[in-house]
Amino acid sequence: QVQLEESGGGLVQAGGSLRLSCVGSGIPTFSYRVGWFRQAPGQEREYVSAINWPGARTHYADSVKGRFTISRDNQKKTVYLQMNNLSPEDTAIYYCATTSSRGLDVLTTDAAYSIWGQGTQVTVSS
Repeated sequence: QVQLEESGGGLVQAGGSLRLSCVGSGIPTFSYRVGWFRQAPGQEREYVSAINWPGARTHYADSVKGRFTISRDNQKKTVYLQMNNLSPEDTAIYYCATTSSRGLDVLTTDAAYSIWGQGTQVTVSS
């Protein structure tokens, strides 16, 4: 059973950058589709970005398009979310998620994912 662990969150000033990592473990290869989601206090979980296997297809929410980049290093079993030009509105707990279901398309809804990490806090100060 695959397990996910996020890291890379922290406190950053507006306009700064962070790179989140999502490491898959418990499997020989992390050959699954992955999504990033976020949840701010008092708000519903929000889709951020997704990538397929082996990484030729990516997708972004309109709110992060042009600022965030999703990528994966299959040898390291890691999916990254590079976040640039951060704003206070990006403050949230960021989660990565995956599913063992096979397919080439990216998955952009949280209902499509069955395995979630514990999340990493991103705080952007103004």
